[in-house]
Amino acid sequence: MLSWHGAVKFNTGKALRLPTPLRRRWRNQEISIMTNKIDLDFLRVTHLRGPNIWTYRPVIEVVIDLGSLEEAPSNKIPGLYERLLEWLPGLVVHRCGVGEHGGFLERLRDGTWAGHILEHVVLELQNLAGMKTGFGKTRSTGAHGIYKMAFRTRDEHVGRAALAAGRELLQAAIAGKPFDLPSQVAGLRELVDTHCLGPSTAHIVEAATERKIPSLRLTDGNLVQLGHGAAQRRIWTAETDRTSAIAESIASDKDLTKTMLSACGIPVPAGALVRSADEAWAEAQDIGLPVVIKPYDGNHGRGVSLNLMNEADVRAAYELASRKGESSSVIVERFIAGDEHRILVVGRQVVAVAKGEALWVTGDGVNDIIYLVDHQINTDPRRGTGEDAPLNALAPEKGAEIILELQRQGLTAWSVPPAGQKVLIQPNGNVSVDVTDRIHPSVAHAAALAARVVGLDIAGVDLVCEDISKPLDQQRGAVIEVNASPGLLAHLKPGAGEARPVGKAIVEHLFGLEDSGRIPVVGVTGTLGASLIARLVGCLVNLTGKQVGVASGQGLYLNHRKVAAGDCTHWDAGQRLLINRTLTTAVFESNARRILTEGLAYDKCQVGIVTDLEGAGELAEFYIRDADDLANVVRTQIDVILPHGSAVLNAEVEAVADMAELCDGRVIFYAADADHPRIAAHQAAGERSVFVRDGAIVLADGGSERVLLALSALKPATARHPTSVLAAVAAAWALDVEPTILAAGLRTFDAAAKTLPH
Repeated sequence: MLSWHGAVKFNTGKALRLPTPLRRRWRNQEISIMTNKIDLDFLRVTHLRGPNIWTYRPVIEVVIDLGSLEEAPSNKIPGLYERLLEWLPGLVVHRCGVGEHGGFLERLRDGTWAGHILEHVVLELQNLAGMKTGFGKTRSTGAHGIYKMAFRTRDEHVGRAALAAGRELLQAAIAGKPFDLPSQVAGLRELVDTHCLGPSTAHIVEAATERKIPSLRLTDGNLVQLGHGAAQRRIWTAETDRTSAIAESIASDKDLTKTMLSACGIPVPAGALVRSADEAWAEAQDIGLPVVIKPYDGNHGRGVSLNLMNEADVRAAYELASRKGESSSVIVERFIAGDEHRILVVGRQVVAVAKGEALWVTGDGVNDIIYLVDHQINTDPRRGTGEDAPLNALAPEKGAEIILELQRQGLTAWSVPPAGQKVLIQPNGNVSVDVTDRIHPSVAHAAALAARVVGLDIAGVDLVCEDISKPLDQQRGAVIEVNASPGLLAHLKPGAGEARPVGKAIVEHLFGLEDSGRIPVVGVTGTLGASLIARLVGCLVNLTGKQVGVASGQGLYLNHRKVAAGDCTHWDAGQRLLINRTLTTAVFESNARRILTEGLAYDKCQVGIVTDLEGAGELAEFYIRDADDLANVVRTQIDVILPHGSAVLNAEVEAVADMAELCDGRVIFYAADADHPRIAAHQAAGERSVFVRDGAIVLADGGSERVLLALSALKPATARHPTSVLAAVAAAWALDVEPTILAAGLRTFDAAAKTLPH
């Protein structure tokens, strides 16, 4: 299999169209586009959600009619190169087929066609929108001016919008007209923020992908399934299906959390729960000033006021905290001098530590605090309003905590500090400096213990101390909060220090080092008996005690129950199996049309079956003209077989048998003819085959043969399809179903039954 970075399968059908003298009327002339309308029509746009003829990952495929642009390669359009490079300077890093930095620009300068140019424009627009991607491919269909173009996208909404914007940009560049790139990119960024996974969730998913653990997005939000069937785990950003609802409730109850931590010997600041400003001031006097006031059930530092030294500040802080929490209760506790730290605990391990920093501005005697914050704090590239910003942009005229802090200094957001005067804007909530390597082992132990005491599998432990590298008993350090669903961005994009692989730690917490999150998946592709094969494989595997789901052209089955009628070879039916937490094996029927319109419903399989290459004539709308074109589609089933898996191939169809060389795993041939040359050669090579000899099904493993069952023992409806039976037996054998169970299953299976047998 040809590949690019180990991830891309190339179409091996037709080569990219090259200019020929017969088809280039103006071969030696520059072409000027004089009309207002530039030809570049989309005949069909398809989102391929699973492995397909282009790649293993989702792409958008576009059938493009270049119209008159078929006669206009890029080197014949004056100014096109310069305009594209001016608008999209990032094109310089596109390698294209040249395979090196600047490769696409070289093609653009020397002459390439509009479909290929559009591919790179769309990819770059997605990159500018913050959705990084790099794969694209453009191929001729063989019809004049008609091309297929595919590009990788992480979200269909963003991909389609980038495609539309890319066409407008390219048409403007060809015609020499202006194009409002900033507004288009801004619109795409809004779509990315709306439809794509948040950066923290995406980081975890990427870590799972590196481990080759599959993922499925379950909602439009950040709920993601890692793995399939019974082997799956679920995440919701920094929450997992191991995160206890009771533990979350405890963490949100700050007073209860402190009580539990203190009982286990973890240092916490002295404090009490109050329900009025009078109580807050009385408690502050009992504890001793300075104090901290915060909501009883708040989080993320909202409504927290630090280092309060007088009655007026305490009363104002109480009012703020009571508004920010979900209840009117407020906590007053002793102020602990030192720096705020956020310690990320995953499982029983500390995986990242970030230190906070107070925010100050310096007056210039001219500008107010709003201006100073915008120009001295908000210019920090870490700050913003989007999900990918680890720190929020500040608005001193709107933030209640900042307003209160300024009031304590006798200022407002519109005050103009004298030149050189430092003004404290925010004393906490700016955890962004990585200090993971400095944490003392005893402090790490205390943080991990705090998470366990509360019951959280992933926790953000907030701790205040003067020096994180020293034990807490050598300083006035204390744990001030334990938070469920902690933010991860401060550890992924720290303002200083090393970014930490927190996604990898979370994936390792959910899956053992050898756990792929996969269940055995069987894929059946073809037109001859594919539905029967899928049902029979499901029956044979179910006899071993496995919970089996089957999605076929005859319906959707869970073990022996038919739960949906009709054609269930489509994507949505396949997803129903993969998200089912009871299933330990899944069997999918597919065909060339499904691969061309949706892609496979699964990313990889343990067994892939190909029965035949019939039906090319029914796929003319997809520019599939002959068996070679069809083979390039059907080979997708072989390309997704895992290295430890097996291909089950019909030895009696030469083009199918030839796919054996494409398989990364082992191959089992099947044939009704025991003396077929492919079977003989395969046996001689020590490999496995299934065939019929003397009216009986035979399992052959190299020179060893075992008679499984006479065909006469099959039920009549099943016996009418001996070749399909052989394919199913081979697949079940590849899944290590014992021959005795295979024989028992074949005797009881009835192809005429509407449900699978018990």
